[in-house]
Amino acid sequence: MLAALLVACLCAPATAQTDPIEALPWQRGPTTVSLGTHASLQVPKGYAFLDNKGTKALNLLMQNPSNDDDEYALVDDGGDWVAYFSYADTGYIKDNEQIDPDDILDSIRRGTEQSNKERRSRGWDELRVLGWSAKPEYDTQLKSLAWSILAEDVSTQQQVVNYNTRLLGRYGVMEVVVVTAPDRLGDAVGSFKDTVPGFQFSPGETYGEYQPGDHVAAYGLAALITGGAAAVAAKKGFFAVIGGFLAAAWKFLLVGLVAVGARFKSFFLKKR
Repeated sequence: MLAALLVACLCAPATAQTDPIEALPWQRGPTTVSLGTHASLQVPKGYAFLDNKGTKALNLLMQNPSNDDDEYALVDDGGDWVAYFSYADTGYIKDNEQIDPDDILDSIRRGTEQSNKERRSRGWDELRVLGWSAKPEYDTQLKSLAWSILAEDVSTQQQVVNYNTRLLGRYGVMEVVVVTAPDRLGDAVGSFKDTVPGFQFSPGETYGEYQPGDHVAAYGLAALITGGAAAVAAKKGFFAVIGGFLAAAWKFLLVGLVAVGARFKSFFLKKR
């Protein structure tokens, strides 16, 4: 997914009227924003937020597939990463499942082989999964599951890493994907984690407010990594199903990452 479009848009000289990044409807911190009706986020100073409409426009610039559900974006003033938030109405996820990283990685690799068929049909570059960048880890206090997988573009060998977090709620899960370059992962994750305390589910929707009779998902923590229902199908050998999920699941910051970062920095400096 090395898009000449993004490079052309972001590397060329731009004015305040034509710059595609600055033209997006950014909400700068400090402020509190809604993530749909399910949660809210306190955006600290030095960060900026995009609503669903703005995030769809950002995805178009970066040639990322838009989420079918509402999706929101958060960036820091360095422009080194983008975090995407979207809510999945999964039902209550029981968190007592043991996670087998090797088994999950095998499923993802096999699913990615299937997803490459879909990527080819869309004219996208194929992916190769290299392994875990960070194995799945569940925080029992925060009720959050985090992991990251390293992959590469088969044709260019450009590497991409997506750091994933799933924040469990009473009725569903807030899915968060932090996209950055592999060599910036540590700083990006640290910066992102600074914002997590500002996240909260809406009243009545926290994990601890579960009541008997609430809808309970048919799968557990492991399936959150490989796509919920798609993971259930994969267990039965239908890796084309999980492949379809993975085809659209990866987010990219393309070859224009440095240019994107420069635009973000310019945006923040102008607004100070």
